[in-house]
Amino acid sequence: MNHDIFETLDQAGFGSNVHEVAADGECRVLRLDDESGDGFMTMYRVFDGIYLMYNDFHLHSCTSEYQNADTVLCIDHCREGRIEHENSLGERYYMEAGDLRIDRRVHHEGKVVLPLSHYHGITIGFLQRTAQDSLRREIPFLSVDLDMLGEKFCPDNKEFLLRTNESMNIVFSQLYHAPKKCRIDYFRVKIAELLLLLSDIDTSAYSEQRQYFPASQTAKVKEIHALITSRLEKTFTVEELSDISGVPPTSLRKVFKAVYGAPVYQYLKAYKMKAAAEMLISERSLNIADIAQRLGYDNASKFSAAFRDIMGVTPQNYRSRQEEM
Repeated sequence: MNHDIFETLDQAGFGSNVHEVAADGECRVLRLDDESGDGFMTMYRVFDGIYLMYNDFHLHSCTSEYQNADTVLCIDHCREGRIEHENSLGERYYMEAGDLRIDRRVHHEGKVVLPLSHYHGITIGFLQRTAQDSLRREIPFLSVDLDMLGEKFCPDNKEFLLRTNESMNIVFSQLYHAPKKCRIDYFRVKIAELLLLLSDIDTSAYSEQRQYFPASQTAKVKEIHALITSRLEKTFTVEELSDISGVPPTSLRKVFKAVYGAPVYQYLKAYKMKAAAEMLISERSLNIADIAQRLGYDNASKFSAAFRDIMGVTPQNYRSRQEEM
């Protein structure tokens, strides 16, 4: 077996917090360890110089020590969760479900934040020295120039963000359910399809990309998040949070939704109901009214309605079902 892709990436280095935990033929599994959780990267060698990697992370943040392995470009697709990135200007942007990013991995070292504490997706990487020759040899009818794609999407080493794209999402959806018996061949066909779709994209039609936010504002919003999730018994207004953070209400709403994927009240409602679900099981001595009060509801009926809206059942039914299990 040709180990070029693994050897090249090893030479570049994923970092001291990433370790190989399994390897089998054209596949290897890497584990990233951090105090806030861990993550697994399942990497497949598809062609010489081309890899596909499933990313499954359950952590709040980590430090990336990745060193650029002379990559022409990488394609990242987010299936679930959110991940924060920083551009060359120090601004923050966020990938969410359905988003696709193309970049050269120039700005990939440093702190990585997962606002929802989980992220699942796929990365497809092309190594400059061998990927193009490999495609010409293995798929001679595929007239795709990786260098041209890199210049098209990542001029001056900038990243390209693509909001939900139906055609691309269909292909990635199929990759998440690749048949085991012919997995590598399946990857090869789908990567060729993705490259053709990328070649056909007019980047000027996607001038409205996901917004970038100053690091100072995202830091303030994260402080607000820490406050409201630690004081679940209190209901803050956006105006109060604006006064506390110094971020204007309109900006606070916009940045909070960008970081956490939902408006402040909607996010907090779901957060409280998940906390309620845990209390219903772990603190059985508390009645529904007690839990409602702990979460800032002075009316048990309103709390029950909110719980049913988020969890699909009433608090009492939820507790009863868990007791029967």
